[in-house]
Amino acid sequence: MERTIIIGDVHGMDVELTNLLNKLEIRSDDHIVFVGDLVDKGPNSAGVVHIVRELSNTHNVVVVEGNHEEKHRRFRKHRKNGTGIDLKMKGAEEMCEITDGLSEEDVSFMDTFVPFHKVEKHNVLVVHGGIPGSMTEFPETVEELSSWSSKKRKSFSKTLRTRFVNKETGKFLQLGDNTESDPFWAEVFDGRFGHVVFGHEPFMDGVGEFPHATGIDTGAVFGGELTAMVFEGSVPSFVSVKSRGKFCKAFGE
Repeated sequence: MERTIIIGDVHGMDVELTNLLNKLEIRSDDHIVFVGDLVDKGPNSAGVVHIVRELSNTHNVVVVEGNHEEKHRRFRKHRKNGTGIDLKMKGAEEMCEITDGLSEEDVSFMDTFVPFHKVEKHNVLVVHGGIPGSMTEFPETVEELSSWSSKKRKSFSKTLRTRFVNKETGKFLQLGDNTESDPFWAEVFDGRFGHVVFGHEPFMDGVGEFPHATGIDTGAVFGGELTAMVFEGSVPSFVSVKSRGKFCKAFGE
């Protein structure tokens, strides 16, 4: 039976990714989706991109762009333009090192990452961060999103970074702008766009399960685990491998 496998934030943990793929015993007809943030924080971001690109040559692979890939995309654009803005970006030194380790094929592959992915068979929507409660419209396809106005696309891009939302309005809050009374988005999400599978927020005690959402970033780069959500039939299961150690201390962006 064909499986849909959704893999949480890898963050440069190449050994853990290889171990997870081996544990999953990847089949030729598997549909493999990554929730984003393949890169940054961990020991071998370029290696992770290479592994996933090689996998995409033989399997049906989709990568949802995470906020770290989005940042790298902006970095590469500024670097190409020669404006010097790239060197002033937060994390420029790490991004420069990672970019230098990427092949042209790796960079071209990263340019194919998508803003979201729908698994229609299971009524699942994969995004990197989350859905603000104020969002009332979601594109049917990635192509439809590209036809939206720049203002609407900018608003949609908050799905990359959503964690907490305003308790009254449901609007996206920048990290640090939230108060104790502002909920994590998945706590109040009503399932209006289907069941959302997401990364971005590390759940160190295991998968984050909510009524209409599942968080599968289990903090591999923080010394936790790397987790896959596996659909084979109607009820998903979870497969995880332990991290070999902590490579990043601080949560956040």
